[in-house]
Amino acid sequence: MTNITYSVRFWAIKTYKGRRVTTHTVRWVVNGREWKEPFRTLAHAESFRAQLMTAARQGEAFSVATGRPISWRREETALTWFAFTLSYVEAKWRYAAPNHRRGIAETLIDATEALLTKQNGAPNIDTQRAALRWAYSDRLRGAAEPPAELAAAVRWLEANTVPMSAFEEPGKGALLTRGMLDRISQTRDGRTAAANTANRKRSCLNNVMEYAVEIGALSANPLKAVKWTKPRTLTSVDPRVVINVEQARRFLAAVERRGEQGRRMKAFFGCMYFAALRPEEVVDLRQEHLISLPDTGWGEMRLTHAEPRAGSRWTDSGKVRERRALKHRADGETRSVPIHPELCAMLRAHIKEFGTGPDDRIFIGPRGGLMTDRAYLKVFHEARADAFTPAEAKSPLMLVPYDLRHACVSTWLNAGVPAPQVAEWAGHSVNVLLRVYAKCIHGQQNEAMQRIWNATKSR
Repeated sequence: MTNITYSVRFWAIKTYKGRRVTTHTVRWVVNGREWKEPFRTLAHAESFRAQLMTAARQGEAFSVATGRPISWRREETALTWFAFTLSYVEAKWRYAAPNHRRGIAETLIDATEALLTKQNGAPNIDTQRAALRWAYSDRLRGAAEPPAELAAAVRWLEANTVPMSAFEEPGKGALLTRGMLDRISQTRDGRTAAANTANRKRSCLNNVMEYAVEIGALSANPLKAVKWTKPRTLTSVDPRVVINVEQARRFLAAVERRGEQGRRMKAFFGCMYFAALRPEEVVDLRQEHLISLPDTGWGEMRLTHAEPRAGSRWTDSGKVRERRALKHRADGETRSVPIHPELCAMLRAHIKEFGTGPDDRIFIGPRGGLMTDRAYLKVFHEARADAFTPAEAKSPLMLVPYDLRHACVSTWLNAGVPAPQVAEWAGHSVNVLLRVYAKCIHGQQNEAMQRIWNATKSR
């Protein structure tokens, strides 16, 4: 039989000590192929390794497909999808940013829905998803046992997902893989998911399967055997969302009219429009970042960190936001940005009226806490409705706060600032900058056509 072998070698148990979790991995080689099995405790790892070694000493044949002695019942030894994904999330947790952790969990939760072995006795879909969120987050943050309302669902998931070996069964593996891809390409209510969302989840799922190959759970990545059309995504900013300076000033005036809450946020939104700051960079802005704030002329800020919102379930601290390095930059790297004279005036007025908060934070709530998404989004939408004409309000113009940043970068480019300088100020690479903002660069089409005309007209 070609699917069995007596060629088996064993390696020492490899122990990895993470910040929160220690993993003990049993490693052995069957017919030249390495196999791995992770365990949370050394005792379990040693016991599993001893069973393998005993079978080898007694002359048992090992399965080339599973790496186990052929006398072992497959259903008792098969690595299930649920167990495998727990080990994957454990391996990635320490090195992933909070938002990346959340993205991994969202992908795995959707994929798992397509990989259940039975529906009889299954918890309802909301309970299933809650149990998976617990397994992929709270469990790694120190919760030894699931909440009472989720315990039964977790136990059900442990017993009712497909074995990883099913991905290598002829015919069945392709159906399972396509089922996963179909699920991550849809929303919960069955509608087609946004192209960016589907592609992001497809990329994450590919990494999951590559990890399965890496640890020996699969011999090949099943996604590579299935043809899947990648949804086309928008790679550039829609010019229709970009406001001009007159509209921006109308909007900022409307923000100021929202009372004290609005006055606290005028400079907040001003930093996005006049300095192209991302929302998470404005939230982290502190007095030390304002290098110069003159009464007249241009100032300068030097950014060091950002505080993206990920949700308390995905951060190490348990807080909604976690301070991190600037996007696309290494720890300790900074970014200098010019402060427009109008923004200088806004920031000086803001600091004079409201002072600074803990850690000299510029923008804080009335009680000294962080500026929350809920608070600034409420003011944003109210001020947008107040500032814009009915036609503007119905259009895609500045639908979200991030569009203020788009408007700033577009203004810099259209003012003739060289692309490398704009990229440096905005925190982009030049290639990304030109690709994303290609459609927002105005005023050059007529010049281009005139140059073509001059080059081709008859003399």
